Amino acid sequence: MSTTTAGEAGEASDVATSVHEVPARPGRFLARAAGGAAGLTVVAALLGLVRDQAVARLFGASHDSDAFLIAWTVPEMAATLLIEDGMALLLVPAFSLALTRRAAGGHVTDPVRALVADTLPRLFAALACAGALLVWGAPWAVAVLAPGLDDPRLAVDCTRLTAVTVLTFGVTGYFSAALRAHGRFLAPAGVYIAYNIGIIAVTLALHSAWGVRAAAAGVAVGSLLMILTLLPTFVRLLPRRAGGAGLGAARGEGSTLLGATVLAPVVLFVVSRQSQVFVERFLASSLPDGAISHLNYAQKVAQLPMVLSMMICTVTFPVVARAMASGDREGARRRVERDLAIAGTVVLLGTAMVLGCAPLIVEVLFQRGAFDATDTAATAGVMRVYALGLLGHTLVGALCRPYFSAGRPTWYPLGAMGAGLLVTTAAGLAMAGPFGVDGIAAANAVGISTAALLMLLGLRKRAVPVRARAVAVSLVRPAAAAAVAATAARLTTELVPGPLAGLAAGCLVVPAAFLLTALTLRAPEAAHLLVLVRRRFSHGR
Repeated sequence: MSTTTAGEAGEASDVATSVHEVPARPGRFLARAAGGAAGLTVVAALLGLVRDQAVARLFGASHDSDAFLIAWTVPEMAATLLIEDGMALLLVPAFSLALTRRAAGGHVTDPVRALVADTLPRLFAALACAGALLVWGAPWAVAVLAPGLDDPRLAVDCTRLTAVTVLTFGVTGYFSAALRAHGRFLAPAGVYIAYNIGIIAVTLALHSAWGVRAAAAGVAVGSLLMILTLLPTFVRLLPRRAGGAGLGAARGEGSTLLGATVLAPVVLFVVSRQSQVFVERFLASSLPDGAISHLNYAQKVAQLPMVLSMMICTVTFPVVARAMASGDREGARRRVERDLAIAGTVVLLGTAMVLGCAPLIVEVLFQRGAFDATDTAATAGVMRVYALGLLGHTLVGALCRPYFSAGRPTWYPLGAMGAGLLVTTAAGLAMAGPFGVDGIAAANAVGISTAALLMLLGLRKRAVPVRARAVAVSLVRPAAAAAVAATAARLTTELVPGPLAGLAAGCLVVPAAFLLTALTLRAPEAAHLLVLVRRRFSHGR
C-alpha cells in the first residue's frame, strides 16, 4: 500500500471524514488503521492462547474438554455470523450508504440514526428469542453436533451457558459494523481482549467448584464485556438530536438495505462456511476421547496467521463498499487485488511458521498439567495438516467481501462454499477412518481450497473485475518462499536443544528465510510488507 490511486484516496477520505479526521495521506490512514487493529488482534490472540492453555491445563484432552468444545460451537458460529463475516457483510455497506446520504444532506432525520432505529430493536428481539430457543433445545443441538458422545449431559449444560452469546455477539457485531463504517477500527479489534479476559477470570475462579462449566460461564461473562467495550464509542457516534417528524418517513430504509433478499445469501454463506467445523466435530465425536480437543487446539493456533492477515481486508472493506456504491469498479478492483496479494503473503509467512515449528509451538503452549506428550504429538500433526488450508481460508474470507460489498443479493458465494463443504464432508467420511484426526483436518484443507478457487474464478463476472490469473501469479512466489522457510525452520529446530530455544530459533529463521527467498524471487508483496512495517515504526502514529 505504498501508492494510492485517486479512487482509493477519495474513498479513504470519505471514511476519514465520517469521523472528522481527514488524513494528509489516505494510504497512510489505512496502514495506520490496519496496524493498530492488528496490534490489538495480537494481544487478543495471546490472551486466547492463555485461555486455551488454561482449559488444556485444567481439563486436558478429555471428555470434559470435549463437552466444553461442543458447546463452544455456539459462540464460534455466533462470532462468525454475528461479529465478523455475517453482520459485517450486511451492515458495513448499509452504514456506508447511510453515511454517504448524510454527507449529501437534505434529510429531515439523520440517515445513520434512522438506520439504527429501524434495525437494532428488531435485531435485539430476534436474537433474544433465538438464544432462548437454543437454551430450551440444547439437548437436541448436542445430539446433532456430536451424536457419538456416550454421556451428553455435561455438553448440554455448557451449551445452555454459552447460548447467551447469540444475543450478546449480535449486539457486539452490530456496534462493530457501525464503528468500522465510520472508520473506527481499534475498538472493534479490542472486543476479543475483553472476551478472553472474562473467560480466563471465570474459569480460574470457579473451575474447582463448577468444573468445565466454569469455562462456559466465562464465555457468557466475556461476551457481556464485549458490549460494554463498544457501547460508549457507539453512543458518541450517533447524533444527539433527531427530528421526530422525519423518523417515521425514514423508517423502512433499513428494511430495504437489510431485507430478506440481501440477508439470506449472506447468512447462508456464513453458516455454510462455519459448517466445516460442524462436520469436523460430527466426525471426531466417534473417535476416541480427546479427538475433538486435538482438532480444536490445532485449529486455534494454526489459524492465528489467518486472523492477522484478515485485518487488512477488514480495514479496507468500507473503502471497497463505497467504491462499489459510487460505481468505481476499477478502484474496487485495484483495492481487492492488492488486498488479496498482501493478505495471502502474510498468511503464507504464518503457514511456514506452523509447518516448520508445530511440535515446539504445541509443547511450549500446552504441554503441562493434564495435557501430555501424546496430546502434543497428536495436536502438532493436525496443526501441520490444517496449515495447508490456511491460504484457502484467507482467500475465502477476503473474497466474500467484494461479493457482498454493493449490498445486492448474490448467491454465488453460497454455491461455491456449498461445493467446498461437500468436498470436506466426502473427504472427511473417506479419511476419518484410516487417518483419524489428520484425515479430518486434510478434508478441511481440501474443501476450503476448493471454495476459494471457485470464488476467485467467479468474482470477475459477478462483483469486481478482478484478474484471477494475476492474483494466482502474485501468490506463487510467496508460496515458494513459504516452502523454503518451513524447510529451513524444521532443519534448524532439530539442531537446537530445548523446546523454548528451538522455537525462538524457528521464529528468527522463518521470517528471515521467507523474506530473503521472496525478495530473491522478486515477489512485490514482500517489498510492500517491508515498506508498511518501516512506515509504521518510523512514523509511530
